[in-house]
Amino acid sequence: MHDDAPLDPFAGDPEDPAASLGDPDDDTAPLSVAEREDVLADLADLEVFRALLEPLGVRGLTVDCGDCGKLHYIDWELLHGNLRHLLDQGLPRVHEPALSPDPVDYVSWEYARGYVDGVIDSEEGREPE
Repeated sequence: MHDDAPLDPFAGDPEDPAASLGDPDDDTAPLSVAEREDVLADLADLEVFRALLEPLGVRGLTVDCGDCGKLHYIDWELLHGNLRHLLDQGLPRVHEPALSPDPVDYVSWEYARGYVDGVIDSEEGREPE
């Protein structure tokens, strides 16, 4: 399995400042069936969002972070990688905010969902040619 997580800059360092926190894998419970289904549904939604919005110049989605209380701007690839990691490892990755993102290039998950719903509705309303 390929892990596209960034390398730990303190890996193998006896002075690692996070060493006292313990190994996060020690008490990680696997995702429940419902949680796995939710992550798989999010991955499927993400693919549709990207297919429709990236050609319009949208670089990714905004996510309200429950941990730090800030709005994060996350590119498509990183979002996909984060969801795959959650699915494979059972826990989210440690996150860092993007470096100087342009908020104009990102939309919320809700906006993306509404956009997709609008595209679907407009396709359903068309007469076959």
